[in-house]
Amino acid sequence: MNANEPREQGPEEQGAGGWSQFGATPPAAGGFPQRDTQPTEQLPPPPPAPPRKQRFTAGQKTIAGLALAAMAIGGGVVGAAVATSFQPEPVASSSVNTPSPVFKTASDQLTVAEVAAKVQPTVVMVQGQTGEGSGVVLSEDGLILTNNHVAVGAGQGGQMTVKFSDGKTAKASVVGTDPATDMAVIKAEGVSGLTKATLGDSDQLKVGDPVLAIGSPLGLDGSVTAGIVSALDRTLNLGNDQQQQIPPGWGQEQQQQSQSAPTTIGGAIQTDASINPGNSGGALVNAAGQLVGINTAIASEAQGGGVGFAIPVNTAKQVSEQLISSGKVSHAFLGVSVTDATGDVPGALVRQVTAKSPAEKAGLKQGDLITKIGDKAVDGGDTVVGQVRGFKPGQEVKITYMRDGETAEVTVTLDENQ
Repeated sequence: MNANEPREQGPEEQGAGGWSQFGATPPAAGGFPQRDTQPTEQLPPPPPAPPRKQRFTAGQKTIAGLALAAMAIGGGVVGAAVATSFQPEPVASSSVNTPSPVFKTASDQLTVAEVAAKVQPTVVMVQGQTGEGSGVVLSEDGLILTNNHVAVGAGQGGQMTVKFSDGKTAKASVVGTDPATDMAVIKAEGVSGLTKATLGDSDQLKVGDPVLAIGSPLGLDGSVTAGIVSALDRTLNLGNDQQQQIPPGWGQEQQQQSQSAPTTIGGAIQTDASINPGNSGGALVNAAGQLVGINTAIASEAQGGGVGFAIPVNTAKQVSEQLISSGKVSHAFLGVSVTDATGDVPGALVRQVTAKSPAEKAGLKQGDLITKIGDKAVDGGDTVVGQVRGFKPGQEVKITYMRDGETAEVTVTLDENQ
């Protein structure tokens, strides 16, 4: 029953009150109340409330700014106009006089074109008879950071050369390589006064941060692509399945070699900035033009593009400093052989513990299920390998594991891998 409809009255009610809703006399079917009923006095409607100004909370401003920044980058002037209409200090903006999106950080504000112009002189093309790729200038006298597979591929069968942004070229030689992290340092000969890269802090990256990838994809030196940080702390397997993860710049010969010497890299940066063969060893930079990663691999069903990955600059810096000083890199050693867990709990199952290793000294045993290393959840054996590879010898690491259904923690002091 509708509460606004008259309810049906019983006989005793009909004789005692009448049709009070319609007056003393009931209406005819389909009729209206008599005119002798007194209508209720209606008050004038209240004045309309003044329009409220929509305001954003601090959190909403941040979210809107980030979302609209991406819109402005992808949509050009239209997206930038929308971003500008919502916040007075846009993360990304554009106008007739400033056609490029503006990347804003706490300390700097540059357009995409300005970031590209700032970084391009620090990125070189690495060429050889059997491969090519990119590199990043570390010093004014010609030290260049690149990938191991670029240095090996370009150096096979002849002299390696580098081409700078101004078109000049120079011969180059290998200073040192580290296949475990796919990093290498080469040295351009007879050069001085080069523009070196400004190193950033990859630990400060957040998902959604804008980035540029600069390198020589498909031999097109100085190419720039824009994107964002899509994910952090990815684990890469290079060399096991080339249809899944292909280091850009590798030809068929290098792919066959990589299958005999696979490597696992932890902590990688995932980006949607377009990365193609030839980008390997090139720069991934943030909105201030600071180097935050070295482009290394793509995940794709076919060569020519896909999801891109970069080695964090903090890892690259640590490795390059050792290569420059001694020509080799020391890696941390835990002393376990692991495989992916097959039960309901994700993790890495310990198959074997090396005698007198840090793992044995800490009390880890065969059959333990490692579920976390530090604050990083372990979802398989590759996670353990990649994480340990990112630590330093002598570093203390907390490991969480399960044994007989019980969770336990242990602190391991890592040794140097001999």
